[in-house]
Amino acid sequence: MAKVLHIIPSVSPIRGGTSVAVIEIVQALRNCQVEAEILTTNDSGPGVLEVPCGEFIDYQDVPVLFFPRWSPSVPALSEYAISRQLMQWLNAYIKGYDLVHIHSLFSYVCTFGARKARQKSIPYVISPHGHFSPWVINQKRLKKNIYNFLLENANLKKASLIHCTTRLEQKYVGDFGIDAPTVNIPLGIHFPTAYPNAKIALRDKYNISVGIETPIILFLSRIHPKKQLDFLLKVLANIQGENNFHLVIGGSGEPAYCQYIEGIISSLGLGEKVTFTGFVSGEDKQLLLYGCDFLALPSLGENFGIAVAEAMAAGLPVVITPEVEIAVDVIEENAGLVVPGTLDQWESALKQLINTPDIRREMGNNGQNLSRQRYNWNVIGPQFVEAYNSICQP
Repeated sequence: MAKVLHIIPSVSPIRGGTSVAVIEIVQALRNCQVEAEILTTNDSGPGVLEVPCGEFIDYQDVPVLFFPRWSPSVPALSEYAISRQLMQWLNAYIKGYDLVHIHSLFSYVCTFGARKARQKSIPYVISPHGHFSPWVINQKRLKKNIYNFLLENANLKKASLIHCTTRLEQKYVGDFGIDAPTVNIPLGIHFPTAYPNAKIALRDKYNISVGIETPIILFLSRIHPKKQLDFLLKVLANIQGENNFHLVIGGSGEPAYCQYIEGIISSLGLGEKVTFTGFVSGEDKQLLLYGCDFLALPSLGENFGIAVAEAMAAGLPVVITPEVEIAVDVIEENAGLVVPGTLDQWESALKQLINTPDIRREMGNNGQNLSRQRYNWNVIGPQFVEAYNSICQP
């Protein structure tokens, strides 16, 4: 199989799911005997990763080559991930690869990485990772349209393949006027280890004083305006008089926005019904996934929704908006409720799951089966190999 170079601006967890997904894609490819490597910068949000630069290192069990990110005082320029040294290396060594896989758009590393592959006549794949969803497109739309016209459009139109993680993303790519061939390959998850007596342990750890029969709703995501946690809180406030529940918020965000959320909780009288855990990972995350009763995510846009897939893998039904692009799978497999973002429809959906444990159980079982069959890296790795072979044939 071909030697493949994956290019991404950052592999720092602070940059979200895409950075984590790229490492896991490369792990899955290497398990399929593909010589896959990652080229990136040492970007880590406002700071940088403490890693050696200029040589391949073993980073989370995959070979990664880091180069220094230019770090000016203007945050927007830092986020653009400019690295002169990276581009010098790429210019010298890109011909040693049979295929280049670009992750994300509107970034120096991605834009000029794709351009370099095009100039050297090397096949390349672009994974937009949600950049064509309506919500993302509408953020700084004028700036993105200008950037696309001047720099990105040629890369997209000449791509050997556009990798989409959902069928809805394929539609968004077409709606944007890109006629390059597409392939739909989902992202995978690491299946959470079962946590014995999780419901009791969750209540004990976070001092949640409700009985086992009271459903605990899980919000597992960054605390960010796009996720609409404020909307979810308003829904819960409207139904709290006649329904017993508790909400666990597993995630972190910008301090000012978190304070805004805390203010809403107080003003709506939800203080005793809400628990913040902060950012969770590892065993703490498993405790939430197995200790709660269902997940709610009324997001304005999610390219895939890793947290949704992880919740389903743990047997939790999910309540999500149609803009969470994994929604098509949830509907087809009856693994939860896909509800447009209006207060009355969300009130009805949450009341249904709060008060019907049998439906929660059935949907949870359906979601668990879906996750293990479709979001399993052992299944997904060979799908990438097949896609690569289709464009690397002599």
